[in-house]
Amino acid sequence: MTDYVKSTNFASKDALASGNPLKIVKGLEIDIEFNNIAAAVATKSNGVDTALTGTPTAPTAAPGTNTSQIATTAFVTTALQSLYPVGSIYINAGVSTNPATLLGFGTWTAFGAGRVPVGLNASDALFDTLEETGGSKDAIAVSHTHTFSASTSTAGSHQHGVTMGFTNVDEGNFGGGSSAYGTQFTNSAGDHAHSVSGTTSSVGSSGTNANLQPYITVAMWKRTA
Repeated sequence: MTDYVKSTNFASKDALASGNPLKIVKGLEIDIEFNNIAAAVATKSNGVDTALTGTPTAPTAAPGTNTSQIATTAFVTTALQSLYPVGSIYINAGVSTNPATLLGFGTWTAFGAGRVPVGLNASDALFDTLEETGGSKDAIAVSHTHTFSASTSTAGSHQHGVTMGFTNVDEGNFGGGSSAYGTQFTNSAGDHAHSVSGTTSSVGSSGTNANLQPYITVAMWKRTA
């Protein structure tokens, strides 16, 4: 876009003395001025539906401006940098390209490889410091069995009594009558114990990669500068 600049100083002609040939306004001078005006107008932008070419510039609005003012690339970059200050994390599930290339600013380093983030918790010693790490994807009870053996306590020498009824028996043995009751005893078994042993069934599973929560892989970057 160019500005119109006069080629002829018409006001200076008025100060010239009468009869001075330079006091006369020539048609060529008027034609030159009209051409200058036409060239300047042709390079100006229209007020509606303007299609700019080249590298047009505009005043950069102050950070946080929320008006209909044109947003320059400088304004947009400043706004993005406020969204991703130093120490912030950028996550992308489409590409693993360094954000310095994608966003055009900052120094970024790959972050959290093979780990998931967890919120800061000042009341829990495991989560009370930023970038604190812990946990294990293999921390689970591996496949195993249990064996056991045991002995019962010694029962000691003893007998067991059995009461039996009889019919048509000799009265001299059981007090008379055709029916009676008497007690018989088993033989003494002597001191003894009982032993039990065996193996339980297998439980658990392999600990390798068996302690992983449901996850999804993304590229994470931390802004360091």
